[in-house]
Amino acid sequence: MNTNPLFDFSVSKENKIIHIKREFDAGLELVWQAWTTAELLDQWCAPNPYRTETKTLDFREGGFWHYAIVSPEGKKHWSRYDYKKIEPQKSITELRAFSDENGRVSPDFPRTECNLIFSETDGKTRVTMTEKYGSPEIFEKMATVSHKKGFSSHLKNLNEFLQTLKKK
Repeated sequence: MNTNPLFDFSVSKENKIIHIKREFDAGLELVWQAWTTAELLDQWCAPNPYRTETKTLDFREGGFWHYAIVSPEGKKHWSRYDYKKIEPQKSITELRAFSDENGRVSPDFPRTECNLIFSETDGKTRVTMTEKYGSPEIFEKMATVSHKKGFSSHLKNLNEFLQTLKKK
């Protein structure tokens, strides 16, 4: 197993876009399943020491994922991703937003459009994400070293989780 898989995080300030590339030592089918199944997302999709708690996942075009990132103290930070387009095992286009516990999107910030591309070469899967921010304020919060570290942490969690799934 490659202990230092590809992780690239680049920022385009003029376009308010963040590009992220991450390679996983697992096949496309397994990575796709971990990315699109509530029970699996809840096991990796948060930076340590936080955890993810899914309230609703309706993975289809027109559906959404409503979840909380939960702090070690139990404080919940709610988000909602609405699925615009899904090409199975190829791509996902979603609109991301902060929400409340009931899934109502916060009117304070424009939504972020995220496009994810999945590809496999020689048993390794690359996920390429493009996050286009509608809000300069949210972009400024995300285009930081701390966000890069947090994103790197939760993608590292996924890579480790995939290794445990491969052993089953």
